[in-house]
Amino acid sequence: MATFVQPHCAPFTPRCVSPLRQFSIAFAIACWFTVLAPGAQPPNQSRHAVVVVWDGMRPDFISEENTPALWKLAREGVTFRNHHSVYPSATMVNGTALVTGIYPGRNGIIANHVYRPDIDPKHAIDVELPAVVKKGDELSGGKYILVPTIAELVQRARGRTVMAAAKSVGLLLDRQAGVAGQLSNANAVASPLVEGERMKVRGSATPTTENAGTLTLPSPLERERRTSSGNQHRNETDGAKRRVTLFAGNAGLRARSGAPDSIPAEIVPSITATLGPFPSGHLQQDAWTTKALTDCFWKDGVPALSVLWLGEPDLTQHESAPGSPAAIAAIKSSDENLAAVLSALDQRDARGRTDVFVVSDHGFSTIERSVDLRRILNDAGFTAKTEFNDQPKLGEIMLAGNGGSVLFYVIGHNQALIRRLVEFLQRSDFAGVIFTKEPMEGTFGLEQATIQSPHGPDVEMAFRWNDSKNQFGIPGMIDADWQRKAGEGTHVTLSRFDMHNMLIAAGPDFRGGEVDELPTGNTDLAPTILRILGIKPPQKMDGRILSEAMVNGDPLTAGLKPETKTTEAVKDLPTGTWRQSLKISRVGSTVYLDEGNGQFQKR
Repeated sequence: MATFVQPHCAPFTPRCVSPLRQFSIAFAIACWFTVLAPGAQPPNQSRHAVVVVWDGMRPDFISEENTPALWKLAREGVTFRNHHSVYPSATMVNGTALVTGIYPGRNGIIANHVYRPDIDPKHAIDVELPAVVKKGDELSGGKYILVPTIAELVQRARGRTVMAAAKSVGLLLDRQAGVAGQLSNANAVASPLVEGERMKVRGSATPTTENAGTLTLPSPLERERRTSSGNQHRNETDGAKRRVTLFAGNAGLRARSGAPDSIPAEIVPSITATLGPFPSGHLQQDAWTTKALTDCFWKDGVPALSVLWLGEPDLTQHESAPGSPAAIAAIKSSDENLAAVLSALDQRDARGRTDVFVVSDHGFSTIERSVDLRRILNDAGFTAKTEFNDQPKLGEIMLAGNGGSVLFYVIGHNQALIRRLVEFLQRSDFAGVIFTKEPMEGTFGLEQATIQSPHGPDVEMAFRWNDSKNQFGIPGMIDADWQRKAGEGTHVTLSRFDMHNMLIAAGPDFRGGEVDELPTGNTDLAPTILRILGIKPPQKMDGRILSEAMVNGDPLTAGLKPETKTTEAVKDLPTGTWRQSLKISRVGSTVYLDEGNGQFQKR
């Protein structure tokens, strides 16, 4: 642990999402349940945990000028200087890792955009959309996310939770949200998603419904338990009215998802009467969501766990670039929302009992070159698709673009074709790091990036990156997929500018004015929060408790030292040599991906 030093100031970039014409607000509030789940312990009543996520915030943009509230909080608490995203460095992936403490390959969310033919055989899907989650739950018996979130664990222990997100990631933060009934047919074949349900507005599916409405998604995560009376059964919602989940989504999803309205009718008018309708501007959406948390959901007291997910500076950085005037303004807006949260805690005399975590899901980069991978592969003799018009044919390749990474699904999984695809990528001038489901020379296995999954791609490629500067003098340039143009911002590579994000924690359980130099990551928040609240997780988490930064930390962590190594994979080809590397840090059993890149050298 070192003494506090001023964080270096630099800019960043948010994820580009086209403005939605209308927004719908999704609230999930279930009925009261007052019986503890078997074996659960009540949370520490003297502690609250508040997590504020600045989507896409790079740590080098923290400064006294641009982020005065965060700057002051850092001086009161601990700055985690070597903090990490999980790979892929994307919002839905890191949001799920953050609230489960589990790596992507074991929690079920391995990318923002994936191909799941059991959910939609003709299209890649956005993993967080309500209709997608609903179908995923139907197919898995309620285990679309394979492990419980910390919100669910707090509720089981009779603690109250509030999830308030300005973005659609909010649906993944509490999978108990909107419980409306047990889904009985876990093995049913899901019908294809209709247009508009599979993707957010990114050019392929634009909602046309003019009337925004409320949306609640039935979750089959209710646990049916046998009562002491023997044959009598009852559905327990693990603490359900103890939860509120709010997220902003697309207009028109309510009708197409078929989700019933389980929110009490009186809730929406009271919120809209106080705050007005959900606005269309990115900064205004964040401010609205912040006020919903502090003025409405904290009205009767601060719950055991609160998560506020701000869409900025991610959204503005996608539309401009890290370091642009608009992106800096978005950072300042997020800081103002943080200040409002801290003020609300002070007004409720709860600051001294609350640990506040300010974290980002990932970093950000600027696109140097937009790569039309479908055209390039088709010109090379492959049959590459971004959607299927008819039934997929053997040998066709579905591309699921994620910005700085692309997932390749080969229909039929022909190993000779997969090898040919990999060797083509290895000879390219845009591939950075290549992962494969089956062992293949010159690649890493999916498990080395903790993204192995039964639903995983045959091949996953992170684009190449470099540390040159953008038009605003901000380092971190990448190649990226076809969805955004050069000069705009995006992420999801293995660049250190994408993989390193921010974390600052302050409160009664953290030391003051210090810097933690040990590697840390988004998976570490869940076990740390549960420790603070006195709740024991049902299984060992992949993340670790940040004891070295805590006032009453485990003495055994005092001498923790990280191990860092760089692994290489090499492939000799007729025209040259492909070489890729992956730098990995480890603290105990917890793994952090630092960066990775690759290059083809012609003979």
